[in-house]
Amino acid sequence: MVPPDVPTRDAARSLDAAEVERLRADFPILSRKIGDRDLIYLDSGATSQKPRCVLEAEQQYYEQFNAAVHRGAHSLAVEATDHFEDARAAVAGFVGASPDELVWTSNATEAINLVAYAFSNASAGRGGAAAEPFRLGPGDEIVVTEQEHHANLIPWQELALRTGATLTYIPVAADGALRMDLAPQVIGERTRVVAFTHVSNVLGTITDVARLVELARAAGAVTVLDACQSVPHLPVDVKALDVDFMAFSGHKMLGPTGIGALYGRRELLNALPPFLTGGSMITTVTMERAEFLEAPNRFEAGTQRIAQAVSLAAAVGYLSEVGMDRIAAWEEKLGARLAAGIEPLDGVRLLGPAGVPRIGTAAFDVDGVHPHDVGQFLDAAGVAVRVGHHCAQPLHRALGVNASTRASTYLYNTEQDVDAMLSALADVRGFFGVNA
Repeated sequence: MVPPDVPTRDAARSLDAAEVERLRADFPILSRKIGDRDLIYLDSGATSQKPRCVLEAEQQYYEQFNAAVHRGAHSLAVEATDHFEDARAAVAGFVGASPDELVWTSNATEAINLVAYAFSNASAGRGGAAAEPFRLGPGDEIVVTEQEHHANLIPWQELALRTGATLTYIPVAADGALRMDLAPQVIGERTRVVAFTHVSNVLGTITDVARLVELARAAGAVTVLDACQSVPHLPVDVKALDVDFMAFSGHKMLGPTGIGALYGRRELLNALPPFLTGGSMITTVTMERAEFLEAPNRFEAGTQRIAQAVSLAAAVGYLSEVGMDRIAAWEEKLGARLAAGIEPLDGVRLLGPAGVPRIGTAAFDVDGVHPHDVGQFLDAAGVAVRVGHHCAQPLHRALGVNASTRASTYLYNTEQDVDAMLSALADVRGFFGVNA
């Protein structure tokens, strides 16, 4: 049962069980077995499964349109370029951005590194007067949170080392809740960057983006949002969020691996010094110097992820047709069912604060049983979950554990999937002989 103080979405807007069963037919992998058990896939937080239309879009591109984009005047090259840029427009529109505000990257990790290294280049004197907002040095501060995935922590640690800036962070409470009461003390007049996750990849909890943006704006700081766990699961509008930069990955939102995206405000992208350099991102090159195109092309050196972009556009089309508000409402139901089923289990601790908004993700610790053993036991029951520190060691350390087991749902999961995982989980401690 959902605690009464948890905000819930309009149940009438949710998917229903019959619709989810119809959607499942679009995902070929969900029909396979693990041993003699039907696959129950509860690891979409790591990577999502792909509907048939996404698989077909990539195949069709290679069969019908394959050519280098933005190069050549022959028919295939023109058609490939059109498909590539149409994909950019589709993905940008999905998050409320303009096409020229969306840069293709290999994944969200690269997108965040792009911003961090562009800050480095600005701090080294590149970019002229326009790059002044990105120059860091001793006395400046970069603020993150203790909830961050390593992809939104290590690039900022490295930037601090390169520039002499100081890295500081907003801590979490003992239950993993972000200490928003301390945020005004951490974000101040010396803050130049505030980088934070929209949704915790471990806990599934949703950050108060508006409050952190408000504090960053007051300090004159640039905001960078890790939206890997929000864009696939929640309606996201970058203009409403009012962030300066936002990173997300295709493979977590029904798309292929090998592609991600960086949103950036147009004026900021055009002021950022490039990160990768080479062909296709320049206007003029002499033996002494080069001049660069405006965004997004200035950040897209070399041959791009063309087929992946096209298939990611198919993925956002699929998600849009289903409806992100309806997906979010369904996952909220599944997440509440997970939490309600985990909490009463003896020796099993549900990680994260109670009574707060979260997506359909639950991480837990089983007393006396290593998460890897938990994961293997569940796998034997056909249930795929994630085990380990989930690239968030500082958060686990704050929670008093080295690792955890995480179940993460998506639009193709059913209540029966959740119940099967809970049934298997109830048997874990007995199987390993650690019942009290």
